[in-house]
This record gives sequence, structure tokens and C-alpha cells, in this order.
Amino acid sequence: MKKRLPVIVVIAAAIVGAIVVWRFVGETADGDSLRLYGNVDIREVALGFRVPGTLAVMAFEEGDTVGTGSTLAQLDPEPYREHVQAAQAAVSRAKAQLRKLRAGSRPQEVRRAESRVIEARAVHENATRILTRQKELMADGAGSQRILDQAIAEERASAARLDAALEDLDLTREGFRSEDIAAADAALAAERARLAQARTRLADTQLTAPADGVILTRAREPGTILAAGMPVYTLSLRRPVWVRAYIDEPDLGRIHPGKSAWISTDSSDRRYRGQIGFISPRAEFTPKTVQTEALRTSLVYRLRIVVEEADDALRQGMPVTVTFDDASDGP
Repeated sequence: MKKRLPVIVVIAAAIVGAIVVWRFVGETADGDSLRLYGNVDIREVALGFRVPGTLAVMAFEEGDTVGTGSTLAQLDPEPYREHVQAAQAAVSRAKAQLRKLRAGSRPQEVRRAESRVIEARAVHENATRILTRQKELMADGAGSQRILDQAIAEERASAARLDAALEDLDLTREGFRSEDIAAADAALAAERARLAQARTRLADTQLTAPADGVILTRAREPGTILAAGMPVYTLSLRRPVWVRAYIDEPDLGRIHPGKSAWISTDSSDRRYRGQIGFISPRAEFTPKTVQTEALRTSLVYRLRIVVEEADDALRQGMPVTVTFDDASDGP
């Protein structure tokens, strides 16, 4: 009896190993169908804010169902509103500066420049007359060399002031340089970009659901000071529903992307229609969850089957059976 016991243990282990292979890697029945075993994929999203701040509102509890676009949480928006207001003021200032440069000089500035030209011309004409008289006096021997030199200097200085006044008038009439206008235009564009950034950051104080799902974890409470990226919710995605399964290498030729399949569970009699959406191009060892000494060298390929018209009865992580009919849906 004692000699038979090890033999019985070995036989039992072999039977268990065969069952495990049949259960998790796949089986064929009657040569007509291929049966695989897998699980509904667990697809979760860790949700957090892109900006730091003080958590003001947490709108949902664990287990709540949320829809796409639902507001899940809210940071205190006041600091970000102030940033938007400051950016708006900067844009207004840049717009005013650009309008000023594009408008050019005001009529009053042009008239003032013209008045300076008239004044400079009158001074120059008077200096020219004085210089002429001093030259005539010197020719008659009644003049002074010192006074003549002074008259010459005054005439030259007045001529220079007249030239400067004429140039100022031309610049005033022409307005600002094109380079100055281009610089002001670029400054306005930069301020508008900063305003857009401020508005984006304000919008980021609201956390919205990226897809339909169920709240799995509520990780924070109102009043918490958050850094950017800290998770506040974990969301379980409801659609699309995928099944992850593995197929043994010898059966790989019996399937292809787009091939139809039937999915069933242990908890109901309903069968779900599915379709292969992905076949891994890389072989891998049998997953650790089903790995035994005998299976360690078995190579399998991972499949993703997209379930059509899935309902709430298919829960994430649930084991399922996937059946393919070789007699239909050929490649």
C-alpha cells in the first residue's frame, strides 16, 4: 500500500496539470471548435489634476457610476481666476501699445513739430542777416573780428537746429518704424498666449470623467493640498469591454484578427458575441497564474477579444470561456 501511494500522487499531479492546461490555455472539441479561457480585462484610470491647488469638492463616492464629462472634483479656482485677470490686463496693455504705434503721430504732434521748424528757420534767417551785416562792417573797416566770429558761429548753430527740426518733422509725419510695430505685434501675441495658458490652468481646476465608468477608489478629501498629478479617484472603465485570453502556439493558425467568437461566463447562461481585435506578435511563457513545473516551457500568444453589446454582468477580472467555430468566419 505504501509503495502505491507515490504512484497515486504522481498520477493525480499529472491529472491536475492536464486540467490546468485544458482550463487556461485552451482545448479543441470534436475537431470543429477551439475553446480558450481568459478574463475580462481590468481597465482602470488614475485621475488627478494637471495643476496644484487646494481640493474644494469631491462629488462622488466609491461605487458611483459616472458618465463621460461628469465633473468629479474641483480645486479652489480663485488663484487661477486672478491669474486670468492679470493676463487679460497685460493683453489690453499690449493692444493699446500696438494701436498707438500703428496710428502714428497725432495731429497735435505734427503741428508742434511744424512750429519748431518755423521757429528754427526764423532764428537761422536772423543769424544769416547778422552775419551779412558783420561782414559788410568788416569790409568797411568798422567791424570787429570777435563780433564777426560770433556771428559766424550763431549762423552755423541756427542752421544745424533748423536741419534737426526738419528731420523731427519728417519722423513725426512718417510715424513709428515698421520694426517697432512688428515688436509690439509680437508682444501682443505673447501676452495672448499667456492668457490662453492662464485660462487652460483655470479649466484644469475641474476634474472630469474621460469615459463612462464606476468609481473604484476615492483617494482624497476636500481641504487636501494637492500637487499636480496626485491621484484623487480611480475610475473603472465600462466600455469597450475586452477579454484577455491566451492561445497555444499550435492553434495559432486557426484564428486571425476579426474572427468572431462567443463569450460565456459561469454566472449566467447568456452568450456574448465578440471579435478578435488583437493578436500579440510576440510569444510569451504561460502566465504566472497558471504556471506549473510542466507548463513552464509552454509558449502562448495573448489575444484581445472585443465584446459586442456587453452588459453589467461582465465584470472586470471575471473568468470567461471563449469559443471559436472553425466552420465559419474564415480568414
